[in-house]
Amino acid sequence: MTGRVFLLRHGETEWSLSGKHTGRTDIPLTERGHVLAEAAGRLATNLLTEPPVLVLTSPRSRAQDTARLAGFRVDEVDERLAEWDYGEYEGRTTPEIRETVPGWTVWTHPCPGGETADEVGERADGVIARTTEALDRGDVVLVGHGHFSRVLVARWIGLPAVEGVRFAMEAPSWAVLGHERGVPRLDHVNLTPKGRP
Repeated sequence: MTGRVFLLRHGETEWSLSGKHTGRTDIPLTERGHVLAEAAGRLATNLLTEPPVLVLTSPRSRAQDTARLAGFRVDEVDERLAEWDYGEYEGRTTPEIRETVPGWTVWTHPCPGGETADEVGERADGVIARTTEALDRGDVVLVGHGHFSRVLVARWIGLPAVEGVRFAMEAPSWAVLGHERGVPRLDHVNLTPKGRP
C-alpha cells in the first residue's frame, strides 16, 4: 500500500448543531456548514500530496454536498458509508434518551429498531476492504458521518467498533489513516479548519 485513507465528516447541520442523532434523515447543511465544508477542502490541500485516486461518499446529501463544496469529484456513492442507524432514537438528543434510559450512549446501549455497534463495525470493515484495493494506486477520500467515521477509525487500527468512543470527529473534520510497513496506524484525527466562523 502506498496511499492513505482520508475521512471527512460532513459539515454542520441543524441537527448536528443541536446534538440530535441523525442517521437516516436527510438533513441539509446549514449556511455555516457550507462555509466550513469549503474550509475543510482548503485544509485538504495541505493534507493530500496528490489528487485522490478514489472518492466515496455516503448517500446522504449532507455528505455529498460537503464533498462537492470541499472540491472533490465523487466517484461512487457507497451505502455502507451511511451514518449509524439510530432506530427509534433518530432525531433525539442523548439527554432526551436518558430521560427513559439512564446512562444511555450509542456505544454502550442498544438503539431499538436500529443498528448495533457490531453491525456498524461490519459495514466499516466492508468499506476498509473496498478502499484497501485502491491504496496501491494512491490516496482515498471517504466523506461521511461522525459516529460511523469513528467506528471506521477504530476498525482500521484493529479495535472493536465500540472503541470509536475514544476518537473525536467534529463537523467538519478530517481523520487520516495510514500504515507503517503494512501495519495500519492512525496518523491524524479531528483535524478542523483554522479560523472557523
